[in-house]
Amino acid sequence: MKTRTLLPLVLATGAMSGGQHAAVAQATAAPAHVSNSFRFVVPAPLKRASALFGPEGERCWAGEHWKPEFIHPQLAEDIQGAIFTVQHGPHKSVWVNTIFDPAGGRMQYVSFIPETLVFTVDVRLSVLTPATTKVEVTYVRTALDASANEDVVAMGKRDGESGPEWQRAIEDCLAAERKTVQR
Repeated sequence: MKTRTLLPLVLATGAMSGGQHAAVAQATAAPAHVSNSFRFVVPAPLKRASALFGPEGERCWAGEHWKPEFIHPQLAEDIQGAIFTVQHGPHKSVWVNTIFDPAGGRMQYVSFIPETLVFTVDVRLSVLTPATTKVEVTYVRTALDASANEDVVAMGKRDGESGPEWQRAIEDCLAAERKTVQR
């Protein structure tokens, strides 16, 4: 008998102890799947803005936790097909750069944490003015197991709210570069 059929019967008869309800309910839940997007403007031309969205280019603004370790190519380089890992607390995620087209303003990554979740990050840039670039980012996250559902939903909520944080961090990165050039 499948768990979906068994669960209502077990709950109705009270044949489980209290701690088992959550475990069975979790086992029967479909893995969570969320998609969230945000937009912001970068005060830089498309060519400069695009360079900020490769794994190496992000080091300038993505925070101290962003430390990609390249598997391919061995000399770290922002290229389509790059494969790298990033440590997230106790978990290590694997990333694949599936699209890297700086001139066209498009970057895409597929990442996964084994047995936990898979997600894509799709970045699209477009020229607003010669000196400003519009950035649109879409995260799509899918739990690989229902036990990760709460985390996937929470990450999705944070994804959708990330625009102001990314914009501020990128502006700080660009401002620091300008100060270095002026010296």
